[in-house]
Amino acid sequence: MEVGLGLGSNLDDRIANLTAAKRGIAAIPGVEIVDASPLYETEPVGVKPEYADMAFINAVVIVSYPGSVDDLHLALLNLETELGRRRVEDKFAPRTLDIDVLYADDQVRNDRIKLPHPQCARRRFVLQPLCDVRPELVLPGFDQSVSQILSGLPDTEKVQRIDRPW
Repeated sequence: MEVGLGLGSNLDDRIANLTAAKRGIAAIPGVEIVDASPLYETEPVGVKPEYADMAFINAVVIVSYPGSVDDLHLALLNLETELGRRRVEDKFAPRTLDIDVLYADDQVRNDRIKLPHPQCARRRFVLQPLCDVRPELVLPGFDQSVSQILSGLPDTEKVQRIDRPW
């Protein structure tokens, strides 16, 4: 199955965090990285005022995985912890690493894992890197491609490409 993963970091060496995450994702048994977007520096969305100046680095990684999305999600949660993620009550608090499952083939779920990710079509920091690697993708439940959805978003979020390999 093809799975789109959204990666983000706004603590410590953000690019190093995402680079380590990409290596860790590739090391999950059965995972093959199919594509990866460029990196983007993005402003935080929905955070408390004290975190408003803590910009994120975001990217999207597309993987192929033969197992279940539940198994992959568990492996990703473990990877986040291994790479220094500390979970706190404030789900928008700064973090070394955040990995979201954006979509998994054409699955639609509304249980422990919500697919497609409920916020991905509203957030430029997700759609821009996703559009770089899958512009014609139509997410399950949508009637427009990722590039069409992106072009219809208001230009209110700062999303700036970083031209640096990772």
